[in-house]
Amino acid sequence: MQLDDIRVFVPCKNYQQSCAFYQALGFSIESASADLSIATSGECSLFLQRYYNQEFAENLMLQVCVLNINEAFDIISKLINFDIRFEGIKQEPWGKVIYLWGPSGELLHVTEFN
Repeated sequence: MQLDDIRVFVPCKNYQQSCAFYQALGFSIESASADLSIATSGECSLFLQRYYNQEFAENLMLQVCVLNINEAFDIISKLINFDIRFEGIKQEPWGKVIYLWGPSGELLHVTEFN
């Protein structure tokens, strides 16, 4: 089996808020149906679904790889209209990371590799 792409389905506690959050991060949002949107940035995309399971959402982790972690931190630190939390940039042996919890409890590892 040769893969072409893998996409995650992110559960949304508040569908409209999650769409706005990912759009504020720089994703373009396109409706796929009444209960599903595709969030795209460059060649990368994920699904936002009008479905929520707290246990699943709070255990979901996504690695979001960026080219400039400082630029990402500037964008994240301005997201004051959302029920989110984040930590500052951490240096790891393999690169830098920002831990960002989205509005549904999903954890994004915003990562810049060495």
